[in-house]
Amino acid sequence: MGAIQDTINETNQRMSKAIDSLKKDLTRIRTGRATPALLDGLTVDYYGSQIAIAQVANISVPDARMVVVQPWEKNMLTPIEKAIQTSDLNLNPQNDGNLIRLPIPPLSEERRKDLFKNCKKVGEENKVAIRNIRRDQNEKIKKAEKDKLVTQDESKKGQDEIQKITDKFIKSIDDLLAIKEKEIMEV
Repeated sequence: MGAIQDTINETNQRMSKAIDSLKKDLTRIRTGRATPALLDGLTVDYYGSQIAIAQVANISVPDARMVVVQPWEKNMLTPIEKAIQTSDLNLNPQNDGNLIRLPIPPLSEERRKDLFKNCKKVGEENKVAIRNIRRDQNEKIKKAEKDKLVTQDESKKGQDEIQKITDKFIKSIDDLLAIKEKEIMEV
């Protein structure tokens, strides 16, 4: 039964990583509300190394429609501004010589629907990843049964447990998407 428990533990770990990846992807999808997470994943050249903006500047949100980026070194203003302009955020940074303001425009109804469609696509890709993990782990259990490492009953119980874990993670994806949809559709 140890081989099956190891497989179940590995299943939980791998599926948790898929959920973490989904959460990260969803935070990068703009909802029309200002959040420092909008700039996650954006990097700037800092003395020859690509560094996250959050590591060279203070990012704050003074209100629901504004993100303010204040670099710790003035010479980082232009690289940060360029990184934001060349990103897929579709934001227009305003550099006043000391800090960068990012006004977050309200989203049109059509844009909200497009964003949610994109969220559903990302969610579906993660569901496929979860199902692939399930398939891989079930094959491990079947191989252990074939190699006489576990009994048929243990194999069946293990596969049932893998299915329960899979169902739990699929529901988690659906819950995350429902939360994101509410954020996006909220005016």
